[in-house]
Amino acid sequence: MRDLIIIGSGPAGLSAAVYAKRAGLDVLVIEKDPVSGGQILITYEVDNYLGLPGINGFDMGMKFREHADKLGAEFAEGTVTAIETVDPGSDSKAPTFKVITDNGEYETKTIILATGASHNKLGIKGEEEFTGKGVSYCATCDGAFFRNKVAVVNGGGDVAVEDAIFLARGCSKVYLVHRRNELRAAKILQDELLSLPNVELVWDSIVEEVKGDAKVSSITVKNVKTDEKKEIETDALFVAIGIHPLTEAFTGLAEMDETGYIIAGEDGATSTPGIFVAGDSRKKRLRQIVTAVADGANAVTAVQDFLVGK
Repeated sequence: MRDLIIIGSGPAGLSAAVYAKRAGLDVLVIEKDPVSGGQILITYEVDNYLGLPGINGFDMGMKFREHADKLGAEFAEGTVTAIETVDPGSDSKAPTFKVITDNGEYETKTIILATGASHNKLGIKGEEEFTGKGVSYCATCDGAFFRNKVAVVNGGGDVAVEDAIFLARGCSKVYLVHRRNELRAAKILQDELLSLPNVELVWDSIVEEVKGDAKVSSITVKNVKTDEKKEIETDALFVAIGIHPLTEAFTGLAEMDETGYIIAGEDGATSTPGIFVAGDSRKKRLRQIVTAVADGANAVTAVQDFLVGK
């Protein structure tokens, strides 16, 4: 019987592992991939994490894992398929949990869900090849790398328009490619976007291909009404067509919003006592490495309080 099982080994999960070991908890981290780090592993460069400007994403992931290893955190590889609540049959004890994976079962007093979220992708030629080399899913993370350069944003909702506005402050030119002839973003955002002199909207169009050599140099855009294709020279493509939390396996376990994000405050405590959430799968405003790491620390503090009955 563990004190804590952490599901996921991205920044939130690894941060939680470090804080759990420092608190003297018997903790196990379950990770579905053979390498810890989560999404930062495919990030070419991280420039907004305090004290480590310009660090390679893979190197950052390895540093996080090394820190957890140094403290003796235990890891097990497996995909969680279900979590069962175990009734102790006594009012004097809180329920415990059985975590079922494709590689074994584990029992624990508490759980931190740190499975993260995944950006929706276009599924086009060159997208995977140039991810981290000009293709990005986070303008606030990577926009600074393209100051005084050309960028393209793909999307038409609030996030896409916010990204285009954000990028326009530093980029020489920003294109916004949208498959329809009107945006879905809030009117106030649209008005701000349309007032910017260095933003050009490409209506009724989709991005068909990303091109380049070592990094992105252009994209192919197709008009969905005329089938006409054209090349846009650009240094970056920011894909802003949505993000989905990786919480499908936990449906019914804790309260979620309509899109699957787990509802919890800063302490990470969910609607189910003993179940906590940290990182991008938590419903919150900002999803960055620094907020994921903070979530992990906060959740462990809440776990400690729970275990001692506070």
